[in-house]
Amino acid sequence: MWQKKISRLLAFVGLMAVIHGFVYVHHTPPQKKFPYQEMGFTKEQAATYLLNRFTFGPRPGEVDAVAKEGIEHWFYRQLAGNQLDTAVDNQLQHLYIDASSLSLEEMVNTYPTNGEVVALARKMGVIEKGDTSISKPAYREKLKAFMQQQGFKPIAELEKQLIVQKIIRAAYSNNQLQEVLTDFWFNHFNVSLTKPNCAPYVLAYERDAIRPHILDNFDALLLATAQHPAMLTYLDNAGSVSNNNSIEAKRLERWAQTPNNNDKPFKKRASEGLNENYAREVMELHTMGVDGGYTQQDVTTLAKILTGWAIYPMFKNGPAYQQLEKTTPEQLEKRGFVIQNGFFFRPNKHDDSPKTFLGQYFPANGGYKEGITALEMLAHQPTTAKFISTALAKHFVSDTPSSALIQQMTQTFLKTNGSIKSVLITMVNSPEFWNPNNQIAKIKSPFELAISTIRATNAQVNMPYQIFYWCNKMGQKFYYYQAPTGFPDRADYWINTGSLLSRMNFGLAFASQKIPGITLNLPALNNNHEPESVDAALKIYSAILLPARDNTQNIQRIAALIHDADLNQKLAQAANQHNNNNYNNYISIPEMDTTVPTHTVQPLQTNNPPPSLSQVVGVIIGSPEFQRK
Repeated sequence: MWQKKISRLLAFVGLMAVIHGFVYVHHTPPQKKFPYQEMGFTKEQAATYLLNRFTFGPRPGEVDAVAKEGIEHWFYRQLAGNQLDTAVDNQLQHLYIDASSLSLEEMVNTYPTNGEVVALARKMGVIEKGDTSISKPAYREKLKAFMQQQGFKPIAELEKQLIVQKIIRAAYSNNQLQEVLTDFWFNHFNVSLTKPNCAPYVLAYERDAIRPHILDNFDALLLATAQHPAMLTYLDNAGSVSNNNSIEAKRLERWAQTPNNNDKPFKKRASEGLNENYAREVMELHTMGVDGGYTQQDVTTLAKILTGWAIYPMFKNGPAYQQLEKTTPEQLEKRGFVIQNGFFFRPNKHDDSPKTFLGQYFPANGGYKEGITALEMLAHQPTTAKFISTALAKHFVSDTPSSALIQQMTQTFLKTNGSIKSVLITMVNSPEFWNPNNQIAKIKSPFELAISTIRATNAQVNMPYQIFYWCNKMGQKFYYYQAPTGFPDRADYWINTGSLLSRMNFGLAFASQKIPGITLNLPALNNNHEPESVDAALKIYSAILLPARDNTQNIQRIAALIHDADLNQKLAQAANQHNNNNYNNYISIPEMDTTVPTHTVQPLQTNNPPPSLSQVVGVIIGSPEFQRK
C-alpha cells in the first residue's frame, strides 16, 4: 500500500515539474545567442557594450563577471529587475530619504506649496494680505514658525529628496536596466520642477507612473502618465473644462422649471475653457510624433475628449478638499465622478458632444471612458510604434539608427500590443544593434558621466546633492528641464567646447576628492599597487576605467595634458576657484577631437613634480573615450 502511495506521490511531483516547466518556458522569452561574434565582438567586448548601454557604466570587474555569466543570461536577468538592492535601501535610510515611502496624499500634506502655506496662514490670521508693517525677513520667519507648528516641511526638501534618491539608485542599484529605463521614460514623458504647482507631485510621478511601467505594454505607461497629477498640472489639462455637457443642460432645465425664475438670468458656471496643451504634446511628443498624420482638428477634439480630467484636491486644509469632504466617495462615484490616486474625473466639466478623432466616431455622452479609448487608440497607432521604436533605438544604439532596425522593432511593437520588453529583446537580438561602429556612437549626458564615474571608481557618495550641482554645471539640471520635450538625446546637444571643459574639470575634481562628500580609493582599484610611473598609471587606469577597449589612441590624445609642466599650477587655480564657487574656464585643455596628435610627449621637467595618480585618473575621466557609452 505504501509503495502505491509513493508511486502516486512521485507521479504527482513529476506532473508538477512538467507544469512548472511549461509555465516557465511560456513566460520567459527564449534566450537566443546574441549575434555579437558574427559582428566581430569578443565576449568581453560584447559584455562591455551591453554594460555601457543598459547600465550607467560598468563597475570594476563587472565586464569579466558578465562575460563569465553569459551576456544573454545577464540581459534577461536585468529585464526581470528583481534583484535585491540592500545597498540602495541602506544608503537612502542613512541619508534620511523617507519621502518615497509616503503616499501621494501624505506628500501633498507634508510638503505643501508656498501658495498653500500663505493662503492657510492668512485664513488662520497669522499674516494679513498686503501687510507691509513687518520686514521681509520677519515675514519669512513668521511663515517658517507657522509651518513648524502645522508640521509642514519646505517643498525644497521634497525636491532635494527626489534628486538624491535618483543619484543613489542610479549609482548603486543592482537593477541597472530598471534605472536606465526610468531615466529614459521620465525624459520621454517629461514634467518639470520649474512649475511650482507641479513640484509636490514629481517624486510620486516617477515612483508611481513611470517606474512600475518601464517594461510594460506602452498603453499602460501612457495612461499612468496621462492620469497623474504631475502631468495634469504640468501640461495644464487639470484646468481644461467645458460646460457643454448633459449635467449642465439638466441644471438649466431644472432652473427653467423652477417657479419665479423666469425673470432671473441663468448664470453659467465659471469655466477656464478648453486647453489643448496636453492633447497636442501627447500626440507630438509621447505617441505619434510631429509627422504622425494627425491634424489640428484632432488636437482640438482630443482636448475636448479629455475635458474634466483633473486632480482630486488632497491638501486637507484647502477649501476644495473641505468642500468635497461633505460628499462621500461613493456618492461621487454614483454621480459619475472617478477618483484614482489623485486623478479626478469631473463629469460636470466634460464635453459630452459627439466627436470624431483620428477618423473614429465618438457618440455623445461618452464621459470618462472616451478618454481611455482615445489614449488606447494613440498607444496602438502604427506611427506610435515607429516613433517609440525610433526613440528607443536612438537612446540605446546610435543617434542615427538604421531604418532596418527601426522597422524590426516597430513590427514587434505592433505584434505584441506594444510590449516594451519585447521591443528591447528584438533590438538586442538584431545584427544592426551589434554594428561595431555603434560602440562609440553615443555620448554620455552629464548625469550619465557623473554616475558612470562613481561606478567605475567604486566611489562612496555621502553628499549626493554635490553630484547634482556638478551635473548642473555640466549642463543638465535634471528634473528642471522646462520644455515638455525632455533633454535632447543626441551628442551634439551635450558636446561643445564649454561642456568639454566642464567635464574635464569634473573629472579632475572628482578624482582628487575635491568634491565634498565623495570618497574613493584609487590604489585599491589596482590591488593596492602604486604604478611605477606616470605613463604606467595612464595605461593601467585606462584599462580599469575603460575595460575591453583599445585605449591606444585615447592615451596618445591625453598624454600631452598629463605631461603638461604647468598642470599642477592649473590644478591649484582650479581648486581655488572651486572653493569660490566659480567654475568658468579655470583650466585649459587641448581640443578634444577624434584625431591623434602628431607631436610626441616630452619627458617631465626635473624641476616640476610629476602628476599625482588622482590627476592621471581625472584626465582619463575627462577624456574623449570616457565620454562615450
